[in-house]
Amino acid sequence: MKIITIRSICVMVASLMLASLSQAAHHGNASKKGSVELSSSGSLAFGPEGVLFLADQKNARILAIKTGDTKVANRGGTYKINDIDAKVAAALGTSPDQILISDVVVNPTSRNVYMSVSRGKGADAQAVILTVNAKGKIDLFDLSNVSYSEAIIPNAPEDKITGEGRRASNKRMSVVTDMSYVNEQLVVAGLSNEEFASTLRAIPYPFKKVNAGASIEIYHGNHGKYETHSPVRTFVPFDIGGDVHVVAAYTCTPLVTFPLSDLKPKAHVMGKTIAELGNRNRPLDMVVYSKAGSNYLLMANSARGIMKVEAMSLDSFDGIVAKVPNQEIAGVPYKTIEDWTGIMQLDLLDPENALVLQQKEGGSMNLMSIGLP
Repeated sequence: MKIITIRSICVMVASLMLASLSQAAHHGNASKKGSVELSSSGSLAFGPEGVLFLADQKNARILAIKTGDTKVANRGGTYKINDIDAKVAAALGTSPDQILISDVVVNPTSRNVYMSVSRGKGADAQAVILTVNAKGKIDLFDLSNVSYSEAIIPNAPEDKITGEGRRASNKRMSVVTDMSYVNEQLVVAGLSNEEFASTLRAIPYPFKKVNAGASIEIYHGNHGKYETHSPVRTFVPFDIGGDVHVVAAYTCTPLVTFPLSDLKPKAHVMGKTIAELGNRNRPLDMVVYSKAGSNYLLMANSARGIMKVEAMSLDSFDGIVAKVPNQEIAGVPYKTIEDWTGIMQLDLLDPENALVLQQKEGGSMNLMSIGLP
């Protein structure tokens, strides 16, 4: 018979404690179980195993929520939901003019659609997440009892409105402008309170301590100068020359690349401007996809429609370092997809189809799938 001594008990307890510490170190910021209250509803992105990343700008944080939505779908089905804004408003007990759809993403596993929505406007707006399936069923994603973890952004801009009239803005609402999960990291674009405010962060997931990010600088050809304060509006991770890069678009509309490996804490990174795609325009969303043996970027814009960029040789373009006249374009060529109009949000539904939020003449919106061009 084996005799259990005080010493052996101590050894067993120590072993259990070491195992627990090892597991905690592996998982980083462990998930909590409870209710999540959102102060704002911003950018969305999906990570592994049905994890939904959600930017809550007012609280300067990113939530990683375990949705449990992990059933594999072979395809995304066919979406054609007319007047989705009216249907969302009805589901929230309000009118279409009292909602704002901030982001629309597809769960790459289940192919279900998630929407980041504000009910109401101004300080009293309520932030919610909605799910939509291919049959048009809209549900409120329940945040009252979820497993989640959070990443607090350490150097967020102050939460206050500055400027007047059309120039009035709250930089806190741009602390996160876009996100994407790649290589066990959540890449986050936005603004900081640093001297060089435009920032890209590569945050390891599971979340641990969030670093201050890398300040980024670009040469804006239409403006004819270097800039460090305008945030990236939308981006995609993309392999260029065997290394993952962030391909980022800014207002007015420079297209810039940054090596992911350069985004170290407190680094100052100079991007390579590979295109100037036109002034008086704001990029809205971007995806990358493969078709017929080639890779493409597809970018939705506020004033210049949908741009399709052949992406197989992005590394072959020299960086733009001289002024480009405001009415001209330069660098990487693109094709305009003329029959895609009013696209406000864009994501991949499956390898052959995109999911789009389209604003029609008159302002109403459709949520639908379209074959990739």
